[in-house]
Amino acid sequence: MKVSLLVLSVAAKVYFKETFDSLDKWVVSQSKDDYGKWEISNGKFHADEERSKALKTTEDAKFYAISAKFDQVFDHKDKDFIVQFSAKFEQNIDCGGGYVKIMPPGFKPEEFNGDTVYNVMFGPDICGNNKKVHAILNYKNENHLIKKQVLPGSDQLTHLYTFIIHPDQTYEILVDQESKASGKLIEDWDLLPPAKIKDPKQSKPKDWVDSPKMDDPNDVKPEGYDDVPANIPDPDAIKPEDWDDEDDGVWEAPMIPNPEYKGEWKPKQIDNPDYKGPWVHPEIDNPEFVNDESIYAYKSEYIGFDLWQVKSGTLFDNIIVTDSIEEANEFAASTFVVDAPLEKAAKDKLDDEEAEKLKQDLDKEEDKEDEHEEL
Repeated sequence: MKVSLLVLSVAAKVYFKETFDSLDKWVVSQSKDDYGKWEISNGKFHADEERSKALKTTEDAKFYAISAKFDQVFDHKDKDFIVQFSAKFEQNIDCGGGYVKIMPPGFKPEEFNGDTVYNVMFGPDICGNNKKVHAILNYKNENHLIKKQVLPGSDQLTHLYTFIIHPDQTYEILVDQESKASGKLIEDWDLLPPAKIKDPKQSKPKDWVDSPKMDDPNDVKPEGYDDVPANIPDPDAIKPEDWDDEDDGVWEAPMIPNPEYKGEWKPKQIDNPDYKGPWVHPEIDNPEFVNDESIYAYKSEYIGFDLWQVKSGTLFDNIIVTDSIEEANEFAASTFVVDAPLEKAAKDKLDDEEAEKLKQDLDKEEDKEDEHEEL
């Protein structure tokens, strides 16, 4: 067992890691001449002056496109694939993306845009009440969205997003190190045709009985049942004193629901002795289904942000792309896990300071109004 663990440890690789001490690795796309500008910032509140440096969007209502190259090509075959990064919607975002894209070899950073082919797209996306964590896989040049709903962090704090794809074509998505979705690629994405289809030669038999209940043939409608009216004249109604039959016509009491009326008669229901249960359409193997055990086996060499943001101010940090879950967990432990409580404390302090300032400003306004009234 020790030998196996040693081999795994040596084989594990980190293909990309970024803490944003600088933008030296990153190339801004030239696909548009009006892309939004990026900067290195630790935000309005943070855990640590240096450790909290992050990549920040700075201009409202702009597209953004920036990318960086891995240290080496990541051949996913027979390996776990993990992409992990943090996103902080400090601006209390109303509409904008916060996801990364993983691109294959041959990608051209200066031409990066929304039409660029990618292998994987992953991360939060918020627009109004539509909030989700995207997990999109490219298969045979088509992008396929995950069918499960995964919700992102919805406050102004930093949240950690992790996407793991295993060689057995299972996956897991975590937010803040808590599992939010897991399963099989071929089940949670429409990547392949269904393995089974309804047999087109089969149809529901005409004599199939799928009603569990039936009318009791021995139940007979009571004599005179239909003679009871649904409404009757109100016995308590009194003809108005000023009613004139010659001018107003013959007075009739208003109608009210008849308490004796029981509704339309229906026979009692009994168990249907011929009931066979719901009919299930027989299935056959889909002749168009061909299993593919290499869906996961991308080759990747670049990571990038291709975003639209109505309100800027998002901060991205602590990106890692690796084939080792242990490496991703250790990186999270030394960054997100350490910083999250410190950042929360900094946010609470800022909120208290802003609330106090607002109170002082309101007090000053009230004092001015009082002085004006005295004059």
